[in-house]
Amino acid sequence: MRSKDIRLVLVGLFTISVTYFLISTFFGSNSNRTSINISKLQFERELESNPNWKQEGLNFKPTQKLQIDESSIIRQQLSKRFPYDLNSPFPKKIWQTWKVGLNDETFPSRYFKFQKSWDKKNPDYKHYIIPDDECNELIEQLYEEIPDVSKAYKIMPKSILKADFFRYLILFARGGVYTDIDTVSLKPIDEWISNNEKYLNKKNNLGLVVGIEADPDRPDWADWYARRIQFCQWTIQSKSGHPMLRELITKITEITLNRQENNQLNKVLGKDEGGDIMNWTGPGIFTDTVFDYMNAILQSPEVITGKYKWETIIDWKVFTGMEQPIAIDDVLVLPITSFSPDVNQMGSKSSKDPLAYAKHMFSGSWKDDGMPEMED
Repeated sequence: MRSKDIRLVLVGLFTISVTYFLISTFFGSNSNRTSINISKLQFERELESNPNWKQEGLNFKPTQKLQIDESSIIRQQLSKRFPYDLNSPFPKKIWQTWKVGLNDETFPSRYFKFQKSWDKKNPDYKHYIIPDDECNELIEQLYEEIPDVSKAYKIMPKSILKADFFRYLILFARGGVYTDIDTVSLKPIDEWISNNEKYLNKKNNLGLVVGIEADPDRPDWADWYARRIQFCQWTIQSKSGHPMLRELITKITEITLNRQENNQLNKVLGKDEGGDIMNWTGPGIFTDTVFDYMNAILQSPEVITGKYKWETIIDWKVFTGMEQPIAIDDVLVLPITSFSPDVNQMGSKSSKDPLAYAKHMFSGSWKDDGMPEMED
C-alpha cells in the first residue's frame, strides 16, 4: 500500500474516532451526556430578574411543561372519570362537612354564624354542608367506577382520616372551594387573586390554590408541624380533575389499601398518632404532593426515559417569608395571611389585610393547641 493511501486510511480512522467520541459524549449514557433542563433554567432566570419575588409576588409560566405520569390503573381511572380542563373557570361551589346536617338540633350553634358568612360574602355560589352519612353515600356514588378509591375511603378507621380524604375527593370530582366548618369568609371568593384574569401582567390561568399554614423559622419546628413550610388544607380552591389531587388521591388510596393488607389500619405508624394522621391524609402528605407536582411539571422530558435524574427545583426556600402570592404554572400559593390571619406569628397579618380571604377559628380542631408562641 502506498504511503498516500495509508495516510488516507489513518485520517479516516481518526475522523470516525472523533465522531464516535462526540456522539457518545452528547447523546450517550447519562454519565457522559450534557443536558439542559429548560424549565429549571427559565425558573432560575425568573428569580434572578425578580429578586424581591417574596415581597412583590411571582407568576412563573414555564414554556415547557412535563406531563405527569399516568401509568398506574388508579391514575388512569381517575383521569378518565374526572378530566382536567385548565381553561374552565373555577366552579362556584363551596363545600363543608359536619357530623350532622344544618337542620339537626345537635348542630353546633356557633357554626351557624360561621357558615352564614360564606353565604353572605358569596351569594352566587352553591353552598353545600354535608353530614357524615351523606359523605359516605356521595363518595360511593362519585367513585363507583374506581373501586379502589371508594374502598379506601370506606375502610378508613378514623373520622379525621375520612374528613381529610373527603375534601380531596369532592374537589377532584366537582371543584370549587372546600373550607372547614369552623372558618369565616373575609372576602368574596370572586375577589380572590385566583379569579383575576391577570396577575403581575401575565395570564392568570390557575387550577389549584393553596395557602401557607405554617412557616416556622425555628430550630424545633418539627415538634409542632409536619413540614418546614406547610400548606393548609382547611381551605382549598381547585378545578375538578386537577393532576395534583389525582396524585394525592392515588397516594392515599395505595397507603390505605397497603395498611389493610398488612393489618396496620388501626396501628400507629411513626412517632405518634398525630404524626401518623398528618402523613396519611393530613397536611404532611398534602404539602409533599403539592411540592411533588410543582417539581414534576418542571422536570426535563428525559426524566421519563430514565436518561435524566429527577431534580428538586421548588422547595420550601422559595416560599418562606413570602408576603405576596406566588404562582408556579397552574398552582397559586397564597401567603400565610390569606387563610391564617391574626395568628400574630410567622409573618401573619391582620384579618383586615387585602390578602386575608378566610379565617380559621379552630373551634373543632382535633390537634393540641398547646404550642408556645413563636417570635417573628
